[in-house]
Formats: sequence, structure tokens, C-alpha cells
Amino acid sequence: MTHRLAIYDMDRTVTFTGTYTGFLIHVAKGMAPWRLALFPGVILLMLAYVLKLISRQRLKELNQALMIGFNVERARLMPHVESYAAKVVAGNVRSGALAQIAQDRANGYRLVLATASYRLYVEPIARRLGFDAVIATDHLSQDLRYVRARIAGENCYDTGKLRMIKAWMAAEAIDRTQAHIRAYSDHVSDAPMLEFADIPFASNPHKPLARLAAKRGWARVDWA
Repeated sequence: MTHRLAIYDMDRTVTFTGTYTGFLIHVAKGMAPWRLALFPGVILLMLAYVLKLISRQRLKELNQALMIGFNVERARLMPHVESYAAKVVAGNVRSGALAQIAQDRANGYRLVLATASYRLYVEPIARRLGFDAVIATDHLSQDLRYVRARIAGENCYDTGKLRMIKAWMAAEAIDRTQAHIRAYSDHVSDAPMLEFADIPFASNPHKPLARLAAKRGWARVDWA
């Protein structure tokens, strides 16, 4: 049996823009507007990341602690998560991506959204877009009453994303030799995922990925 998988990155592939900063602002505005005054701290943390003073994973944890809180009751948080997902789907999704998702679904592919963004808000977005599975960055308290600003395991990024895809496939009893994989991404950090696919697509690629795609002979798509 051949398993057909269509694996999509989310930010700037399916969406026009990144979703993480918007998520922080949306939740802060809804739950604790006073935290918006702390946003300059987010900029400073991003600078610290650029200067390699903190890891990408730690950057996300500290930003969440700053803008949402270190330990937040899930029941209180989730209405804001759901409203943010609705906002993303209503105004930040590429029509070309929607058409491709529909085509892959019609062709019998299992739709997988694989992203460095938090599963917390990716799952409501994926549900609205009709994805079958989500591979994303998890919180340490993913299934608990409180959401902590700590990442469980790896940030779903670069080679870490590929490891998580492979782990998901193993959990689903999908043998790579029995799978046909299409993969879509806008960013060169997803080169490991694209290399892993049978049919990789540089989707709305930034310049480094566009150059790599031309060198490797990968198809390019530019979705409106």
C-alpha cells in the first residue's frame, strides 16, 4: 500500500505572513492589554537571537512568557487561540495554497501541516483548512490544565522538523519506501524536508530557497 502524503509548511507558505508575533499580540490584547507595553522586550529578545545570545527555542519561550505569561490556564486561553485561528484563516491564507490543498485532497493525499509554530494555535488553523494531521512545536504542558511557556522536545524547525516528520511517520506505521510525498515550503530552513520528499516545491520562496531550488531542479510555485 502506498501512502500519499502532502506536507505543507505554514508561515509564508500557506499564509501570507508569519503567525507567531500576531498570535502573541492577539492574545495579549484579549487577555491582558497591559502586556502590549512589554512588546519592546520582544524586539530586544529578537536582537539577542540575531546576535546568537539565545537559541531560537529560548526566544519563543521568553516571548510567550513576556506577552502571554509563563503559566496560563488553558480554559482561559483557548477562546483567544480559537479567535486568532479564525482571524488567520479569514485574512492571512493564500488562495493559491487553498487551491493546491483542495487538489491534493482530491488526488487522495493525506494533508499534513508541519510547522515551527505552536501546536496550540496551529491545530485550530489546520482544522479550519481541512488538514488531516499536524506536526508542530509542542508545549511542555500540551495536555495539562495550564499552558507553560516551555517547549517540549524540539522546536519543529530545519533538521528538527524532518526528525519530527520521520517520528510521526513511524508512529503512523508509514514506511518511507511505501510513501509518496509532496512537500511545500517558502524557506531554505526546510531544505531537509524538501530533500526528503519525492516531489518538492519551493512555494513563494525567499531568495536563498529560490537559488537552491534552481540548483536542485525543484519546481517553484508562486501562490497569490
